[in-house]
Amino acid sequence: MAEIVLKKSNKNVAIWLYLGVFMLIIQIVLGGITRLTESGLSITEWNPITGALPPLNNAQWQAEFAKYKGTDQFRYIHSDFSLSDFKFIFFWEWFHRTWARLMGVVFLVGFFYFLVKKQFKKDMIIPFVILFLLGAVQGAIGWIMVESGLVPKAMFVNHIKLATHFMTALVLLCYTFWFALSISVPSNMKTVNKPLRKVTWIILIVLFFQLIYGAFMAGLHAATAAPTWPTINGQWFPGVMNRLSPGWKNFLDNKITIQFIHRGLAYTLFILVIIWFAKAWKIVGSTLFSKTKVIPLLLVILQVALGITTVLLSPYGNNLVWFGVAHQLVAILFLMSVVFMLYIIRPAAYQKRYF
Repeated sequence: MAEIVLKKSNKNVAIWLYLGVFMLIIQIVLGGITRLTESGLSITEWNPITGALPPLNNAQWQAEFAKYKGTDQFRYIHSDFSLSDFKFIFFWEWFHRTWARLMGVVFLVGFFYFLVKKQFKKDMIIPFVILFLLGAVQGAIGWIMVESGLVPKAMFVNHIKLATHFMTALVLLCYTFWFALSISVPSNMKTVNKPLRKVTWIILIVLFFQLIYGAFMAGLHAATAAPTWPTINGQWFPGVMNRLSPGWKNFLDNKITIQFIHRGLAYTLFILVIIWFAKAWKIVGSTLFSKTKVIPLLLVILQVALGITTVLLSPYGNNLVWFGVAHQLVAILFLMSVVFMLYIIRPAAYQKRYF
C-alpha cells in the first residue's frame, strides 16, 4: 500500500513539474517575441507587485509612454511611435513579465501543497531548493538585461546579457525537465549504451554553443546582415569577418562572423545527429527509446529548414519575428529531445534516482 501511495505522489509531483516545463517553454518563446519586436524597453521600471496590472486608463498609458520617451531607443529609432504603437510593444513585455509572475505562483503554490500533503521524498527537497534559486537568478538576470538597454546611447538590451538570460532560462528548463523525468520514467524504460551516450553528450555540447550564437543572432538582428543562402552575401568565407579590432570582438559583435559561426554549428549539429541516428537505429533498446529515437533527427531537419527560411525572409515585413520565434521554439524542442535521450540512454545500469 505504501508503495502505491508513493507512486501516486510521484506521479502528481511529476505532472506539476511537466506543467512547469510547459510554462517555461511559453516564457522563453515570449522572450523571443519580446526581443524581436523590440519590446523589452517599453517598461522602464521593475515593480514586482504593482507592475502586474497594465495601465487601466488613458492617463496611465500616457504616463508609461512618457517614461519610454525618455529612452534612447525611442529618441533614435521609434520617435515616430504613436500611443497605439507603444501599446503593442508594451503588451509583449508586460505579458512576458506577467507570465513569469504566474510561473512563480504555480511553483510556490504547488511546492507548499505537496509539502503539506507530505508527497515529497526527502531527497527531493534539495533539487527543489536549487530549482527555486535558479528561478530567482533568472529573474534577476532578466532585469539586469533590461537595465542594459536603459542607459544613455543604448538602443537595445545588450546582446551578451540577452544570451546570458536566454541560456539561464534553458538551464532552468532542462533542470526542471530532468527532474520530472527522474520521477516519472521507470528504470525498465532506460537503455544502456555507453558509445551512443557519448555521442549524445557531444551533440549537447555543440548545441550549447549554437544556442548562445542563436541568442547573439536574435540580439543583433544578424539575419538581416546577410539574408542569403547557401553563401553569405555571395561569399563562402566573407572578408568582413575580421574587420573588428581586437580580433576577439568579431566573435561577439560582428554580425557576419556571428552568422557564419551559427551556420557552421548548425551544419555540424545536422551531421552529428545523422551519425547519432544511424547508430541509434541499430540498437535494440527499451520501448520508449525505440519509439522516440527518431525525434531528434526530425527536429534538427525542421530546425535547419526554419533557419534557412528565417535568414532568406528576414528583410521582409515581420518575417524575422515570426519565423525567428518558430526557429527558437524548435531549437528548444530539439534541446529537450537531446536531454531526454541523455536521460534514457545510460552508460551502465542506472541506480541513483535523482541527478
